[in-house]
Amino acid sequence: MTIDTAKLTKLAQSLVNQQQAGIIVEPQDRASGFWFGGGNMVELPDGSLCVVGRYRNAGDSRTGVAAGERGLELAIFQSNDKGQSWKKAVSWTKAELNVGDWEVLSIEGSALNVTESGIELFISTEKDHLGYPAGFEQYLKPGTGVWTIERVAADSLEGLKSASLETVVQSDDPEYLHIKDPFVHTTLDGDLILYFCTHPFNWSSSNTGYVIRKAGESTCSEPVYDFFPRGTTWDVAMTRGTAVVDVPKLGEFAQEPVSLFFYDGGECVRDLEEHNSAVKRPRGYSCEELGGLAYVMAEPVEQVTRLSRYQPMFVSPQGTGCSRYVDVLTTADGMYATWQQSQSDQSQPLVMNFVPTAEIEAILS
Repeated sequence: MTIDTAKLTKLAQSLVNQQQAGIIVEPQDRASGFWFGGGNMVELPDGSLCVVGRYRNAGDSRTGVAAGERGLELAIFQSNDKGQSWKKAVSWTKAELNVGDWEVLSIEGSALNVTESGIELFISTEKDHLGYPAGFEQYLKPGTGVWTIERVAADSLEGLKSASLETVVQSDDPEYLHIKDPFVHTTLDGDLILYFCTHPFNWSSSNTGYVIRKAGESTCSEPVYDFFPRGTTWDVAMTRGTAVVDVPKLGEFAQEPVSLFFYDGGECVRDLEEHNSAVKRPRGYSCEELGGLAYVMAEPVEQVTRLSRYQPMFVSPQGTGCSRYVDVLTTADGMYATWQQSQSDQSQPLVMNFVPTAEIEAILS
């Protein structure tokens, strides 16, 4: 099957439309280092929409996140009017997400998933008292920790608050030591693929891995860490997946399943000083990543094909250009896209854009 990549690109750019997007959750301050996001949106059986994310206030891992407020609150907002207005439904402080002796230093990405019995939430946090593996202890900076992913489940949104935390993905492999930023996708067979971001012990890159929870089972497979290598140009330092979205079965896409794969990328871990005569462009770096696009033909993922090989696909027209943590929800009315978008003050509120079904049909048919 020959894939019409122009249509896939047009669909993605219609969803992640930087000019049409509107802010739905503000950060706690309009300044660099402040944002809300890193989660996803779901539709509940009653038709309401829920979006999860974390408030992040300025903090620097090089000096220790324990010294500041970085990643201070996880929150779920709910809308009963198709995204026109949002109200906080439930939230957690860092202390409320401690796991035994593991003290949470920072709340990271999260993902909601509606199930037959209710709803589940995957939460990633940076935790103290885990320690680095033998031989690497000296690389753990004071005031920092190790990321893992936990799960809570309940029969209602409100019930998530009191549900117990269960660790579902963690690693002691120095190459993939830190596990964070989960996002989920359900296959045609009903298997849940839990994707996540990984960092090595030296924090030199962002990568993407996954585990599979087979339909009807409660445990996950062993992690697969190397299915989506980092790019070679604008995304050479980072390739962090954020969403897998099934392309609606319209036109030529009705014949064989195709999914869009959104990811965040960057050229470097820290902002680099540019040559005075160099082309001015957003480079993308840690906490200020740019948006990329790829597609997959089947899951479990055997091959991810990049559509943004030489340049990022999604760049904010404001601030640092940062445009990251894209998520897309498909409903009967159309598709909702959310992402963190850099503003002129360099804050990153959560923004949303809705594309109605008729417009999607016009693009793909």
